[in-house]
Amino acid sequence: MAASIRLLVRRVVRLSHRNISVTAPGVSGQARSCWEPSSSRCYSDAAGDKSTHFGFETVPEAEKAKKVYEVFENVAQKYDIMNDAMSLGIHRLWKDALLHVMHPQPGTRLLDVAGGTGDIAFRFLEYIRSQKERQKRRAARSMQTPSWDEISNNYSADNEEGSPGSRAVVCDINKEMLKIGKQKADDMNISAGLSWVVGDAEELPFDDDQFDIYTIAFGIRNVTHIDQALQEALRVLKPGGRFMCLEFSKVTNPVLARLYDAYSFQVIPVLGEVIAGDWKSYQYLVESIRKFPDQEEFKGMIEDAGFYCVQYYNFTGGVVSLHSGFKL
Repeated sequence: MAASIRLLVRRVVRLSHRNISVTAPGVSGQARSCWEPSSSRCYSDAAGDKSTHFGFETVPEAEKAKKVYEVFENVAQKYDIMNDAMSLGIHRLWKDALLHVMHPQPGTRLLDVAGGTGDIAFRFLEYIRSQKERQKRRAARSMQTPSWDEISNNYSADNEEGSPGSRAVVCDINKEMLKIGKQKADDMNISAGLSWVVGDAEELPFDDDQFDIYTIAFGIRNVTHIDQALQEALRVLKPGGRFMCLEFSKVTNPVLARLYDAYSFQVIPVLGEVIAGDWKSYQYLVESIRKFPDQEEFKGMIEDAGFYCVQYYNFTGGVVSLHSGFKL
């Protein structure tokens, strides 16, 4: 109920305040101190500025969300197969790298936004499971002759149902994508510590200060108002929480950039037609990548939203970048 009331209040505020100026502390350069403030930027939603991009097409803002929804509704059934085909399986390595940078510990609460098919959530839960196993092995090695009290305490800790555990919440606006994710979870026999929620990245259905880590992988470029999505990420994170975004970015090597462009525009839509029977959706996905801000510009947007210690890592020559920032 509290979350629903907050959503209603935010809608009213956005309707009554059409011009929003955001000034937030952050970092403007890779080597700058985490405590230095960044310059402010202004985001305008004035009456005469209501168009946005949908790939290379210009559309009214009100239509973009519907069009994006239809794209992912169309591709949901073949989404994972197409990811493997388009990236030659490399997307799995990018997602693994995200988890290694994240390095979550038992007890961590994760919110994975636009994570319908569950790839990040599944990796998160597996990583936590392996961390627990490592901790048990270390504890066993350090206790060669444990006392009865130590044995009893360890047994109680292992079997304490009420203890705070790790949890992954997958939030996606598209019900078809969530349906695929739930099917995968059932097939993998994963249920403990996992929840599925229909929700909009721009107006998350959660109370403030709820999560330790917020992830969004290959989803934020499809959001109509990226600045609002970043503000929502900041809101739902606990103080000290971490924002992590894995997204296609700008290739840094000129030769690789030309090859990547040729592959993107000439091969990926064809794969979409052959595998998923949908040329247009994959043409949009390729175009949306080109419209997304480059690494430095997106880093600045994250800083302006109020995150500190913002940095990014390029993977595969900048084909993908991982941005990270903290709520202090």
